[in-house]
Amino acid sequence: MKTILNIIWLVLCGVWMALAYAVAGVICCILIITFPWGVASFRIANYALWPFGRTTVERRDAGAGSLLGNIVWIVFAGWWLALGHIVTGIALCLTIIGIPFGIANFKMIPLSLLPLGREIVPTDRPFATR
Repeated sequence: MKTILNIIWLVLCGVWMALAYAVAGVICCILIITFPWGVASFRIANYALWPFGRTTVERRDAGAGSLLGNIVWIVFAGWWLALGHIVTGIALCLTIIGIPFGIANFKMIPLSLLPLGREIVPTDRPFATR
């Protein structure tokens, strides 16, 4: 079932959202000082491409650097990506078939705003890193 949901997700919005994260990652990697945000953006692009069957968990070893990094991320890229999830989620919720995918988009908004200090894990072991 996860595979079917992921294929439908990929067609409806996964490619576009992953492309948006990849563009943000490339821009962050070009600017050498923002390289950690670029890596996080590519990690989330992978998750945005194939989200069903995976979830995010908070990393306990993330410290003040993650907090400061997330603040910088929100200002420069996070709010654009969150806006993309909101618009896509609303558009998907206009159809009955798209409602689960719209809800999945809304669930990705916190990750798009605060990517540092989070880890993507399979849903069968969401507490493995805690």
